[in-house]
Amino acid sequence: MLLRDLIEENAVTAIGDTEITSLTDDTRKVTDGSLFVCIKGGRFDGHDAAGEMLEKGAAAVVCERDLGLGDRQIVVGDTREMYGKLCAAWFGHPERKMTLIGVTGTNGKTTTTSVIKYILMSAGFKTGLIGTIQNEIGDEVIHTENTTPLTFEFMSVLAKMAEAGCKYVVMEVSSFGLCQRRIGPSHFRTAVFTNLTQDHLDYHKDMEDYYQAKKMLFDICDAAIINTDDEYGRRLYSETECEKYSFSVKENADIYADGIKIKSTGSSFWYCCGNKSRLVKTRIPGLFNVSNLTAAIAVCLREGIPAETVINAIGNYNGVKGRCEVIPTGRDFTVICDYAHTPDAVENILRSVKEYTEGRLICLFGCGGNRDAAKRPKMAQAAAKYADRLIVTSDNPRNEDPEAIIREILTGLEGSAVPYDVVTDRREAIYHALKTAQKGDIIVLAGKGHEDYQIIGGMEHIHFDEREVVADGLKLL
Repeated sequence: MLLRDLIEENAVTAIGDTEITSLTDDTRKVTDGSLFVCIKGGRFDGHDAAGEMLEKGAAAVVCERDLGLGDRQIVVGDTREMYGKLCAAWFGHPERKMTLIGVTGTNGKTTTTSVIKYILMSAGFKTGLIGTIQNEIGDEVIHTENTTPLTFEFMSVLAKMAEAGCKYVVMEVSSFGLCQRRIGPSHFRTAVFTNLTQDHLDYHKDMEDYYQAKKMLFDICDAAIINTDDEYGRRLYSETECEKYSFSVKENADIYADGIKIKSTGSSFWYCCGNKSRLVKTRIPGLFNVSNLTAAIAVCLREGIPAETVINAIGNYNGVKGRCEVIPTGRDFTVICDYAHTPDAVENILRSVKEYTEGRLICLFGCGGNRDAAKRPKMAQAAAKYADRLIVTSDNPRNEDPEAIIREILTGLEGSAVPYDVVTDRREAIYHALKTAQKGDIIVLAGKGHEDYQIIGGMEHIHFDEREVVADGLKLL
């Protein structure tokens, strides 16, 4: 592609007719004819390597300041923003060829996006999904490393979806993806806000910074569906200027759930909007999932999907792996695997499960290493609100000492009467939970969810699937 075509409406230097062979912001990927984009990260500034990249064979560099590189530099105001535009142009602007629906928030993104995709597919629309667990093109599953892929990868995935004939793309939009401009010049037909609770404060300086990152999505959408049960959702609703709708599972809103009934086998509720209400039955339990489903229904009805199709699809939907997932045991107690890894998510899953627990509610959890340490005692406090017994263990300790992490968690249990056990090794902790379970008990394994690995010692991934661990543990009983 010619440089002048890639840059599009932006000014180019005298080398506008130069053929660009590749596009990257990664110094390791620069080859002859590359266009290198200088981006300043937390640890490395691409501007410092610009001259070296030209020597390596790059045709030109895109930078934010004059680097003294003559007509081989293209100076722009924001290289992150420009990189997104360049990646979009490189792939022929796939973001313009499909209808984008985005979901952001701390919790609930995966379930909400998965339900929306399932409904759209049920209505006959081939749909792409970009999310935490995996990316999907229709029924094809593609492995992913990030909730929101890096910029070049993101546009590459969109291009594949467009080529495959997708009408819609439903995606989880992370705070990282927004503030790092990973989604390029994408514009969303509808954006959903699920909630905002403490998470990622190892990256964001405080909750206000985290909120402002999430809020960016609502500057690039036509309409917003906002959870006003959430404090930040109420604030967002008051500050958002696009077409907007509030939704709630606790009180009247533009869209709300009423007559909610929760069971271990699922839920039912009335979806209410204006003067219309529709009975919804689902196989996935939990009040928080009623909230997720309410948002998903609102999105699909706004897209013109017939109400009968929407309601039937939800009735047939079996849920998301690792989200309030019941692991078969064949015993007189229940094991639930859930991705809950924030204080709010832990409180939500336990409060919901408590409603149908006949015996004791046992919660097994830990906290990740090299991540927001301030939430560790808060995780314990949240778990102690509803659990009858706690088992504190490891969860991706990375290169931190697992026992040091646990000591920080335990400070949140000071003064609490809830009994707890500490079993540092997560496999042994699960075995311990199974051995102590009694008739009618429910064990909630919190934190891993869909993950099938533990990260121990830096970034080494060790295979660890809790479904397999539970199966092995049951053989020892």
